[in-house]
Amino acid sequence: MSARSPLSSPLAPVLARLRTASPYAVDAAVAALVLFAVSLQWLFPDEGDDPLSWRGWLLGAGTAVPLVWRRAAPFATACAVSVATPAQAVHHAPPPDLMYGGFVVLYTLAALARPWQRRVMLAGWLAGVAATISHKEDAEPFEYAFQLLSIVCAYALGSLTRTQRAYTAELEDRARHLERERAADTARATAQERARIARDMHDILAHAVSLMVVQAEAGPVVVRSDPARAEAAFDAIATAGRDAMTQLRRILGVLKEEEREPGPRRLPQPGLTALPGLVRRVGESAGLRVELRTTGEPGALPPDTEAAAYRIVQEALTNTVKHAYASCAVVGLDWAEDGVTLTVTDDGRGPAPGDGTGGGGHGLIGIRERAAACGGEAVTGGGPDGGFRVVVRLPAAAVRRTALG
Repeated sequence: MSARSPLSSPLAPVLARLRTASPYAVDAAVAALVLFAVSLQWLFPDEGDDPLSWRGWLLGAGTAVPLVWRRAAPFATACAVSVATPAQAVHHAPPPDLMYGGFVVLYTLAALARPWQRRVMLAGWLAGVAATISHKEDAEPFEYAFQLLSIVCAYALGSLTRTQRAYTAELEDRARHLERERAADTARATAQERARIARDMHDILAHAVSLMVVQAEAGPVVVRSDPARAEAAFDAIATAGRDAMTQLRRILGVLKEEEREPGPRRLPQPGLTALPGLVRRVGESAGLRVELRTTGEPGALPPDTEAAAYRIVQEALTNTVKHAYASCAVVGLDWAEDGVTLTVTDDGRGPAPGDGTGGGGHGLIGIRERAAACGGEAVTGGGPDGGFRVVVRLPAAAVRRTALG
């Protein structure tokens, strides 16, 4: 349990109300308090030679009433009090034993006024008080020290308040700036995560639907001549649909969790170890001969890069099934010390005439975006022996891992 001042609990509500109260209401209360202190000598006079009059009380009130505007016009208020205070002292009815109004305006000036106003007023009050005391009868030396030290203390307290207020404002500004940066980072991360999920959904649906369309087109052709093959085609359609539904449920489940718990979440993504299964499924479902070839010593890839590599190969094979009308495709992984090169080549019809880069379809754009997001690059276009080729270079980590089986 943390130690706490015994006065902190009773004073906390009062301080909270003062912070939220109207400035004019607080300043009016301060002025009333100073006026009461000034009036004490008039209300309870002592026996002496100094006459106590209404004129003297009005001069004393002149040192208190202007304090109502001390925050709205600090320098003008200080000037008014600076005139009324020596006038009260000269009138001597009652004499200002303590300059209550002067202490308040010096504090206010030190806390709120401009530098030149603070310096001029402090110097004027020090000189004025010294001159006033010197004309006082039977003035004791300690009175000089007491009055001058009181002025300096009031000014120093205001300066401390100004410094603390500036420090607090700087901390609040820094906190707001950090909050804006945090909100921007969160929004940026959320947008990136949603874009990644959108790409994953596109890859899953495009891949599954392509395989289902190929099998659905082949089914009616062989349903009478080769019922077993037709049954296998329908099984392949069902398998592709179930796999797509499973992955979509996982994605949608994460999106629902994001709504309950804000903040981007990462989906468990397939990596390069899942490539043999992907190649096998595409070959079996689409009737396409697909080979996976690995050269070099495989190295470790960051998880995001592994997922991107899997999705790139998946999208490239989906394009082969949908557009290439190919009979064979080769997936190559060429490992080097600083990265891996993915190559997907087919023997289909190749790019359209005049489209040497492979076009700008959503699938090819997604391949380039995934490669760029991992610090790599992608090149798409016609293969050296015809057909279509996708070449993607991805950076690899320095840690080595076992080769793909």
